[in-house]
Amino acid sequence: MKKLFFGLASIALLFSACNNDTKEITLDQEIDMSDFYVYTDSADDLANKQNTGKDINKTCGTMSNLNRLLAENPGLEKKMFDIEYKTRQYIAAKGNSSGKGKPGGGSGGGGETDIDVLPIQDNLNIVIPVYFHIVLQNANDVSDAQIQSQLRVLNDDFSKTNTNLLPSGATNFINDATNTGISFSLAGIARHNDNTSSWGSNDAVKNAYPPVSPSTQLNIWVCNLGGGLLGYAQFPGGNPSTDGVVILYSSLPGGSASNYNLGRTASHEVGHYLNLRHIWGDGRCRQDDFVEDTPTSDGPNYGCPAYPTVNCSSTDMTMNYMDYTYDSCMYMFTDGQRNRMRAIFAAGGSRESMIP
Repeated sequence: MKKLFFGLASIALLFSACNNDTKEITLDQEIDMSDFYVYTDSADDLANKQNTGKDINKTCGTMSNLNRLLAENPGLEKKMFDIEYKTRQYIAAKGNSSGKGKPGGGSGGGGETDIDVLPIQDNLNIVIPVYFHIVLQNANDVSDAQIQSQLRVLNDDFSKTNTNLLPSGATNFINDATNTGISFSLAGIARHNDNTSSWGSNDAVKNAYPPVSPSTQLNIWVCNLGGGLLGYAQFPGGNPSTDGVVILYSSLPGGSASNYNLGRTASHEVGHYLNLRHIWGDGRCRQDDFVEDTPTSDGPNYGCPAYPTVNCSSTDMTMNYMDYTYDSCMYMFTDGQRNRMRAIFAAGGSRESMIP
C-alpha cells in the first residue's frame, strides 16, 4: 500500500533573486489526494479469485455496501473525499508524515517505518458509548454477559491489552502495535424478536430498527447475516439514519461461528466505522489503505498464515485486525491506524460530536 504523500520535499523558505520575497508552501499545497479512491471491485469476488480452496466463507460486506451507497447517493463520494482530506491535513499538520515509503519496500521485511503517536486534547482517552440492537427470532439468545464480553474484547483490542501473541518470528511488527486511546462503554441494549431468518448488507435491519443517537453513540446491530457475511460497517460521512455496525450474532465471544467467535468481527467492523480500510486496500497492490506503517498486499489473508507471508514485495501484516484472518490470529492496530482513527474526533472531524 502506498504512503500518504504530503509533498514535503521542499519546506525551506525560498528567496527570490529579483525581489527577495519569501515564499512558503502552504498546508493546502502539501496534501496529495491522488491516491484516494472510494469505489472498489467486489471484495468477495476478489477474495474468491485469490483464495480458491481456502476458508473464504466468512467475509466483510463493508466495501460492497459502500459501493451500493455511493451509487444511491452521488454526493457521498465528495463527502468522503472531504473527510479524507481533513484527516490527511490533521496528520500532516502534526508533522507525522515520514516520507520514507512503505515498510518493507522491496525487501520483504515490513515494519521499518516508525510513526509518531498524535495527541488529541492532551491524549484524551476517547470513550465511545455503544448501543446494541439484538434482532433475532429470539432476542434473548444473546445474553447480557455476551454483550459485556464483546465490550471487553473491543476495549482490550483497542488498548493493546489483548492476550494474543505475534506469530513466531514476526518481531519486526512488535513496535507497530499500539494503544489507540479509544475505549467503549455500554449505552444500552434493545432486544427485538423478529422472524426474519437472515439479513444482508443492504441496511434493512437498520431501517427496521433505527439507530439511537448516532451522532453521539456507536450503534451495533447483532443479528443473523446470510451469504457468509460476518459483518459490515458504514464509513464516516454516510447517512446518520444507517450509521453504525452490523455483526453476525454467532461472532460474539462464545458464539458458534467456528474460528470467528472471539469477538474480533466487531473489532474489524468498528475499525471501518472509525475510517480504516482493509489492510490490503481492496485493490491488489494498486490501491492503498492510506496508512503509512502497514505493508502493501494484494488481497486478504485467511486462517492463521505462517510468517512471513510475502505479497507485493513486502511481508503482510496478517495479524492486523483489518485483515480476514481467524480471530485467534488477530493481534494489532498500528500507530498509523491509531492516528487515522483519532483524526476524525479532532475539531471539525466527522465524528467530533462523540467527544463531550
